[in-house]
Amino acid sequence: MIIRVNPRDLSPNEPLAEALGRQVSGQEGLTDHTVVAHWPGLDYYTPFDEQQIWTSAEWAEHLADPTWQHPFAASPNGDRRAIWHADVRLAPADRDLTGPEWSEIAHRIARTAGIQRPGDDQGCRWIALQAQPGRLDLLANLIRPDDTWTAQPHRLLALLAAESRRIETELDLISPRTGGPDPDSAARFARRATPQADAADATTQLAELLGQLADENTGPLSIVRGLVEHAAHRLGRLPQAQSQGSAHQLELIAHRLHGIQQDLDATAAALPTAPARPTPPPYRAAAAPVPPSARLAR
Repeated sequence: MIIRVNPRDLSPNEPLAEALGRQVSGQEGLTDHTVVAHWPGLDYYTPFDEQQIWTSAEWAEHLADPTWQHPFAASPNGDRRAIWHADVRLAPADRDLTGPEWSEIAHRIARTAGIQRPGDDQGCRWIALQAQPGRLDLLANLIRPDDTWTAQPHRLLALLAAESRRIETELDLISPRTGGPDPDSAARFARRATPQADAADATTQLAELLGQLADENTGPLSIVRGLVEHAAHRLGRLPQAQSQGSAHQLELIAHRLHGIQQDLDATAAALPTAPARPTPPPYRAAAAPVPPSARLAR
């Protein structure tokens, strides 16, 4: 399972169209099978569950409303692009998930991303759509009803990656780090053995190398991305307009680095790996022969 955080946008129309795989329309209604989760306040905002017959254009309008109601709201860096979009993609060989499982994933990602906090009745608006096979999209407007900006964790990408590993374990999904599910269910996803042992060993080593490069905790790309994000955060706090533009450029660079990490993960997972070799028995020295004189003395 791979989570991508896309650059924020001023309008929800393009992210929503990407999530749906088609253009936003005022003629097509989205059912609760498509919108699998949403912010808790929606039930109070729309009486009688009328959102169950909303069109995609009405969902887009719903997400855009806070931007129109609070036109001067901005992030701590002065950025007014309030539409946050993340997509979750399963591995092609993963099993089909049920609606409640998609909903569970959506709520967990929303909590990790800071767009939903338990007990917060005045949180930002967000929805989760499962409109394409093996994919879940979360869209949120980071402007809260009190005209403040939703604070998200600084190490958001690392937190989302860690949460995705936990979800994979609990829901028996394929991890891009291992190329397979947990050991308990490995038989269902066993790879075909290859007779070319040398080639399999080489691809295994390459897969391990790519995994080390993309490792979210200790990999060199993760370290570089963290430094770039830190620089963007510091530049964003400066008042000069030029600093704001540079901060935005650094944010885009960090996003591209994260995309490279995910691509490396996916490539490593796709490489065939060599079967584990049996562990040789521990070495034991042969007992020294007993000299004849010692045998006669017994």
